[in-house]
Amino acid sequence: MDSFEWLNGYDPRFGLHQVDFDNPNRPRTPKRSAVYYAEIIRNNGIPLPKEDEFLYGEFPKNFWWSVATAAYQIEGGWRADGKGLSIWDQFSHTPLKISNDDTGDVACDSYHKIEADVEMLKSLKVSHYRFSISWSRVLPDGTTRYINEMGLNYYERLIDALLAANIMPQVTLYHWDLPLALQNVGGWENDTIVQRFKEYAELLFQRLGDKVKFWITFNEPYNTAYCGYGVGTAAPGISIRPGRAPYVVGHNLIKAHAEAWHLYNETYRAKQGGLISITINSDWAEPRNPYNQEDIDAARQYFLLGWFAHPIYKNGDYNEVMKTRIRDRSLAQGLSQSRLPEFTESEKQRIKGTYDYFGLNHYTTVLTYKINYPCVLLCRGVASVTDRSWLNSGSIWLKVTPFGFRKLLRWIKEEYNNPPIYVTENGVSERGDLDFNDTWRMHYYRSYVNEALKAVVLDGVDLRGYTAWTLMDNFEWAVGFDEKFGFYHVNFTDPELRRHPKASARYYAQIINCNGHLFPNAAKPLFLFTFL
Repeated sequence: MDSFEWLNGYDPRFGLHQVDFDNPNRPRTPKRSAVYYAEIIRNNGIPLPKEDEFLYGEFPKNFWWSVATAAYQIEGGWRADGKGLSIWDQFSHTPLKISNDDTGDVACDSYHKIEADVEMLKSLKVSHYRFSISWSRVLPDGTTRYINEMGLNYYERLIDALLAANIMPQVTLYHWDLPLALQNVGGWENDTIVQRFKEYAELLFQRLGDKVKFWITFNEPYNTAYCGYGVGTAAPGISIRPGRAPYVVGHNLIKAHAEAWHLYNETYRAKQGGLISITINSDWAEPRNPYNQEDIDAARQYFLLGWFAHPIYKNGDYNEVMKTRIRDRSLAQGLSQSRLPEFTESEKQRIKGTYDYFGLNHYTTVLTYKINYPCVLLCRGVASVTDRSWLNSGSIWLKVTPFGFRKLLRWIKEEYNNPPIYVTENGVSERGDLDFNDTWRMHYYRSYVNEALKAVVLDGVDLRGYTAWTLMDNFEWAVGFDEKFGFYHVNFTDPELRRHPKASARYYAQIINCNGHLFPNAAKPLFLFTFL
């Protein structure tokens, strides 16, 4: 209660209860803080807002549980059995491009370790496994002039091993590793690549489609366009002509996706009965100041997702906010046209509705605000920061913000007419010394999976599956082997590259075993096994 505060007398008041010092009886009256502190004591901690309360329940009966990898990050065998070079082979061999000058030449050597990889998947109890195919391993020069049968056989053997273990394959056609021969003639800036991608996709549908029932055309087209052809921090490392290139690349990626979808839909779907779509990555964007209209507008213009989702899931074209913003800023800089290319009417009709589900990669949340700097790359007029109170990870860009996951899922439902959604990546990284007891990763998955459950149960989101990133520590692009997302540790100093499970591997298996029905004591001590 308010009391005598030494030299300051009765002026400062620290009390949970107000004392009427003018009344001889000194009556005490509880302040609002007294009620709040009583709630803290009753809850043995700070009371959570209702939306942050843990939800006990489980996912629908046939929910898919998966884990993901990508070819260049795990396969190694960079020149094995006739494989052609990819843009990442060249980029990682360029000095100072990758942390520690690491490369994916060997990586986890999954090209030679199918049995070990499948054993890990069996221990996780996943129903599905998402992996990608190396275009240049199958078609060394990127074209169907020569098919590398030994490279294709690797994927046939992997798929057979998965099916024998009752694990369904989820195959990504393109996870950033373009054949170098195609990049040498312009890569994704050259619109002839649309036809090359269609031919590549057809080969895989023909050879693997009887056993693969879930296809992803492209992984994270935003990063291909922006990081690869904008800022140049990823392969092919182009940054000398940033103005229009990312948008041209994005344009061709969308058209290539549509052609692959139509090919499957018209020629292979009836016989093979699979699903095919695209995977788009997006943070959730909150206004930096929720009471500032400019910051609210900035969150709406943070169109990482809408750049690719709007044409495919809406009307075949970019959204009007994006088109107007880029055109206005382009013209203001003296350009004769917008940096953003236009689709023809026939292209719009070709692109619209080319999906069977919504593939989503999500990791974190940002706070957005308006800026008015000259347009150098993406003309959004938006910048982002993070809240210093958010938990860190091993990646500077990844803060632990589970609340944004549910909001993003709900937004996709409302914005794109409630499509079936498959989360195709979600996970958290670490840096530094190895700790098999990775409690922070267990906390991340517990929190994020529960937000996904809330989206299903409370918001009616049609979420069909969840995929964790990633099976094992691997080559994490420009940061090399510094950042580790895996359930399994890989000893990269061991010639055998042995895999060892972290505590989170057992925890994820428990989540799957309970179909997402989590309990506070779900994580138990881990018994370590080694997969050679």
